[in-house]
Amino acid sequence: MKVVIVGAGALGGYFGARLHEAGAEVTFLVREKRAVQLKEHGLRISSQKGDYTIKNPNVTTDPNNIPEADLVLAGVKGYHLDGILEPLRVLSNKGAYVLPVLNGIEHIELLQKHLGNKAVLGGLSFIIATLDNSGHVIHSSDFHDLIFGPLYTEQTEICEKLQALFTKANFHAINSENILEELWKKYSFINAFSGITTATNLAIGEIREQPKTFQIAKELLKEMKQLANAYGAELKDEHIEEAEKKLITLQAEATSSMHQDRRKGLHLELEHLHGGAIRLAEKTGINLPYTKAIYGIIKPFEKA
Repeated sequence: MKVVIVGAGALGGYFGARLHEAGAEVTFLVREKRAVQLKEHGLRISSQKGDYTIKNPNVTTDPNNIPEADLVLAGVKGYHLDGILEPLRVLSNKGAYVLPVLNGIEHIELLQKHLGNKAVLGGLSFIIATLDNSGHVIHSSDFHDLIFGPLYTEQTEICEKLQALFTKANFHAINSENILEELWKKYSFINAFSGITTATNLAIGEIREQPKTFQIAKELLKEMKQLANAYGAELKDEHIEEAEKKLITLQAEATSSMHQDRRKGLHLELEHLHGGAIRLAEKTGINLPYTKAIYGIIKPFEKA
């Protein structure tokens, strides 16, 4: 299968390298600066799940240089989404399905508007990874999950083909029959996890030591459940309890990618995540006081 990775950051780099390791024909479609870095240093994964190196990754900066593709995995940050719409259109016109592995929900409708409903699959991931100074992937969690699924019944066949490919790869893949619910579950978790770690500038272990502070993360989960229910996703109390358990069992030093970006002084996904939740809530008349507070605290560090 011919796979194009759009955005070879920590997430795209990790899953792209794992798919290459599994025998897929992988091309990395990246910006010029990242292309130079990949050509100079290659792409290496350092992981407790197994290291892997692509010495000479197939890299391009122009989608027109890619003759054909079966799947495009879009792993960019939310604030880069507008910049990849045209490359995605070029590749989807060549018959590729697009699997966006972004946090949040708003991007699904935007991609469907530009590419057509049937071209866009549902997808998300659970992984904690970052890039080092050479652009190599440092995978620091004991999980590396890629969850995907059809948003329309016509996409069932391609998702079955993807499951066959992903099963060969060194990551945990799940073909979900209810990907919309999975997207909302992830959105709820990431808004709580990224929100509390970025706002406090602390890893999750230090936050758990302060019950009053950790309670804010729990309140964020409750608000996101309310929002998901308003948009037809049947999130239940048990889903919120599962998310709380995950926050409790994460390694003490674990933190979110948005917090890592704050530490590095980089642009934050605040508008795509918490801003998106606030916009969606306003459309339905729901009030999200904890989400709004977290949004306001993080806003000065956004560096848009």
